[in-house]
Amino acid sequence: MPDEDRTLSPYTGYTRAHWEAAADSLLAAVAPYATENGALYHLPGAHTSWSGRLSDGLEGYARTLLLAAFRRDEALERYADGLAAGTAGVWPRVEDRSQPLVEAASIALALRLTRPLLWDRLDDGVRQRAAAWLGDALTAEPWACNWELFPVTVGGFLAEVGHEPEASRAAIERGLERIEEWYVGDGWYTDGPGRAFDYYNGWAMHLYPVLHAWLADDTRLLDLYGGRLSRHLTDYARLFGGDGAPMRQGRSLTYRFATTAPLWLGALTGRTPLSPGETRRLASGALRHFLDRGAVDERGLLTLGWHGPDETVLQGYSGPASPYWASKAFVGLLLPPDHEVWTAREEPGPADRADAVTPVGPPNWLLQTTTSDGLVRLHNHGSEDVRYDPYYTRLGYSTATAPSTSYDNSVIVGDDPSRTDIEPLGAGDGWVASRHTAGGGARVVNLVVARGAVEVRAHLVAGAAQGTPVRVTGWPEDDGVHAELHPAHNLSDSAGVTGPGATLFVALARLTGEPDPLPLTESVSVKVEGEEGQGEYDVRVSWPSGLSTCFRFRASDGRPSASSWSVKPR
Repeated sequence: MPDEDRTLSPYTGYTRAHWEAAADSLLAAVAPYATENGALYHLPGAHTSWSGRLSDGLEGYARTLLLAAFRRDEALERYADGLAAGTAGVWPRVEDRSQPLVEAASIALALRLTRPLLWDRLDDGVRQRAAAWLGDALTAEPWACNWELFPVTVGGFLAEVGHEPEASRAAIERGLERIEEWYVGDGWYTDGPGRAFDYYNGWAMHLYPVLHAWLADDTRLLDLYGGRLSRHLTDYARLFGGDGAPMRQGRSLTYRFATTAPLWLGALTGRTPLSPGETRRLASGALRHFLDRGAVDERGLLTLGWHGPDETVLQGYSGPASPYWASKAFVGLLLPPDHEVWTAREEPGPADRADAVTPVGPPNWLLQTTTSDGLVRLHNHGSEDVRYDPYYTRLGYSTATAPSTSYDNSVIVGDDPSRTDIEPLGAGDGWVASRHTAGGGARVVNLVVARGAVEVRAHLVAGAAQGTPVRVTGWPEDDGVHAELHPAHNLSDSAGVTGPGATLFVALARLTGEPDPLPLTESVSVKVEGEEGQGEYDVRVSWPSGLSTCFRFRASDGRPSASSWSVKPR
């Protein structure tokens, strides 16, 4: 890597030259793993995806081609040879809900971005075969999620080169219409039906329609999707810690610095609330975070994991080349070297500027940031996957910790740690609340009140048999941070039992990188009023500054049933 430039980039030391060097290094490292004809990239590793080795090899070609397209260098020539061979019968066909549909979108986007450099120089026969192979993506049925945008991306390219224009336009319209069902406002989409909120909002749900509108020079679409992106970035920028780490929440985390793609996209299209210096500080911070912590192995290859290899962040669709969707991070290289996003001095990001506790409405999250240690904590009261998933279902995530096997940030009723049917109950100034189904069908109302690094966590358990054990867990320990959990009501250490009717459990929690913080019991006080099992509780939270807020737990029909409890500030 080039020498650091702490004058231009006081936070990260990184400049455009570092991004170019990183791209070149990644492209050089994968070259030896291409097949002789260049159509497949079989990267080493024992972890094969459920789509099989052939599809994994196509993934290696497509995702590194996308990197070469953003870099726009001589590597494109070898990908031209691979395109000719792949479309001559090597690549698997694009079929309904198949992995090649995903990779077709990366190939089509790369060809669209580099048309004069690659597509226009191909033999006519190769172009015809490539268009025919890509054309299957126009009618292939995607999964009902961000996959709906893959036919859109392919259609955008094929319409531009005049291949099946009617079918291409139909695929674009169909995909864009489908994602409207999942737009929930304030710049947020769900990733399909349900409440799947994570980074796919940025690197898929926004990336593909905004890039399509920008490449098509469609002002109407760019105003629509670019406006949504700009609003999303207001929240999204808060998901990065002071050390550059993105929030460790959601699936496909092995894509790592793909998290930076929407930051660059906002600058590329002029649809961003962030200054050029803040954009680069956040993006370069994330790239450096991973490069400094072992994301690339001794061969120069991105590993399957988070920092180094880590199978806990993988899904069944993860193959050896899956991490190369990190290529999306290099969309910033489409901006010329003299663009202000490269020439402006880095400016502080949200985690650098001030302590903040910020509600995020659509996913019903509360983001808690402290500048002293640069930590960001996400209190999750609205995101869940279709199944129990430790990266979706826990009550809390952070930029410094990974979900543990001991069910951190959970309310365990009986011996069942499940948390399903999450129902948002609102978020406001310093608080967030939700309701979910726990073990044995019990319903739990959850409240978090936060200030600085301190949290008050209240959990009302209803519908469980009297005497059912309940365990409340807090943050996991991790290098460089300290986790605390202190009982405040109806808990001994972290355990308690349910009484008749509904039982309220309250704990104080903290995750901090500070070496000597004020004791938790001196950082906040909690007073609970109300009779156990009855239809109403008041929880008063008071801070040393004198600020005090009361939250009322109540049953809407006056009785503590399993489904009617709510919580509101009073």
